[in-house]
Amino acid sequence: MTGNMSQLFADDVWPFLDHLTDNLGPVVRLRGLFGARQLYVFDPKALQHIVLKDQDIYEESPLPLIFRRLIFGPGLFGTLGEHHRRQRKLLNPVFSIAHMRHLTPIFYETAHRLREGVKIQLQTSPAAEVDILAWMSRTALELIGQGGFGHSFDPLVRDEPDPYAEAVKSFMPTSVRIFSWQIVLALYVPFLFLADRYYAVRRVLAHVIPWLPHPGMHDMQVIVDTIDRTSREIYAEKKRALLAGDDDVQMGVEEMRDLMSVLLRANMEASAEDRLPEEEIIAQMSSLTFAGTDTTSNGLARILHLLCLYPDAQDKLRAELLEARNANGDQDLGYDDLVELPYLDAVCRETLRLHPPVPFIGRQTIQDIVLPCSKPVSGVDGSVITAIPVPKGTEVVVGIYSCNRNKDIWGEDAAEWKPERWLGDGVPESVTEAKIPGVYSNLMTFLGGGRACIGFKFSQLEMKVVLSTLLSSFRFSLPKDAGDDIVWVRAGVTYPATRNDMKKPSMNLKMELV
Repeated sequence: MTGNMSQLFADDVWPFLDHLTDNLGPVVRLRGLFGARQLYVFDPKALQHIVLKDQDIYEESPLPLIFRRLIFGPGLFGTLGEHHRRQRKLLNPVFSIAHMRHLTPIFYETAHRLREGVKIQLQTSPAAEVDILAWMSRTALELIGQGGFGHSFDPLVRDEPDPYAEAVKSFMPTSVRIFSWQIVLALYVPFLFLADRYYAVRRVLAHVIPWLPHPGMHDMQVIVDTIDRTSREIYAEKKRALLAGDDDVQMGVEEMRDLMSVLLRANMEASAEDRLPEEEIIAQMSSLTFAGTDTTSNGLARILHLLCLYPDAQDKLRAELLEARNANGDQDLGYDDLVELPYLDAVCRETLRLHPPVPFIGRQTIQDIVLPCSKPVSGVDGSVITAIPVPKGTEVVVGIYSCNRNKDIWGEDAAEWKPERWLGDGVPESVTEAKIPGVYSNLMTFLGGGRACIGFKFSQLEMKVVLSTLLSSFRFSLPKDAGDDIVWVRAGVTYPATRNDMKKPSMNLKMELV
């Protein structure tokens, strides 16, 4: 009935993924729900065809696509084909390196408030246990708020409840609670999306959901309403500022470096065929917030956890950061200086290689096609296969985790965390020869092709600014007798928790001032 899905979607999926990676790959036949055909793929040549050459045939799986469009509207993560390409064409320049340079001071300002907030918490004890995931979640939302929309959701130096922040925080746990209802929606409402009637569906659901005997659906309705209302308010505020004729207001607009301001100006200046309607601009706000909050916060938490497990690496990274700051007159590092720090970059790359926040994603073929492999695979009858006929409707699981740990590409130490592999000539030639189609560092972490993560430079900058600020001020270590108490749980985005409460995201670390 469930096929291999109970293994693939288990909280503790890692032993199963390691089995696929080390014992079976690089293309494995799985079974989906009710025996559906499914392929788990991490062969680099096959991935080139899935995410690049034949990406229009390997489309997003319907279930998550429909759910995201219902929740966020027609944003970048809820559209396909030419519609998606048109949105991406307008959004791509917004994430340019030139804009990242403008955002760097904004990120530092948020990171400084984070540092002060943690210091206030530590005043009760010089070396206290801190739920670092909670801090990273608050910070990631504030970074996307300030850098993405020029709007503050969290002062960080004090606790101030914000409805939008609470909605963002509750979204992922609530979506897990209503997973079965997502399947029902995917079965019964897709025909409405053919005519782009998602807002009509929302209005109908708003009347139906209160009658459903499921508290999770009621909570999700509140979350969706809060997200939509706040996004529209911020959009209206930005649009008024941009359209204002007052000189003082216009001067302020010129200083608006956040992504939404840049996007609105670009949209106003775009040709008629490239311009996005208001509803799609608003949908981008919600989509980018959710795409960039949990991935960044949980990625930062993972790095800090690893630096606790490898204290020598933490000391080495701190020394690099302090030396760079001293050379810069004890001032924050500019964009170019920050991104060129070799060990900081190596720590980020190695963590995202070994522990991608999203370990796999789904695709589905819309027509029959042949999938070539760079390495022969064995058929169940013992035959050697170099190209696999893939029928229409086959579910294809892109094994991000497995590709990043493939020993044929990364060597026998592929499952080890070794930042040094990124320094000097540490990366083997087999990595570049494999021609992995990822958009970032020969990794599949941020995908590749037309649906690659559009904000990966934004995320990298966020992480490096926060790490440079925290590690220059604090020393991190595991709480006493923590042992293996911290576990990482597979979800929409992998999160840390304690072994005795895996449903609640949290991670306590010991922090003390340097």
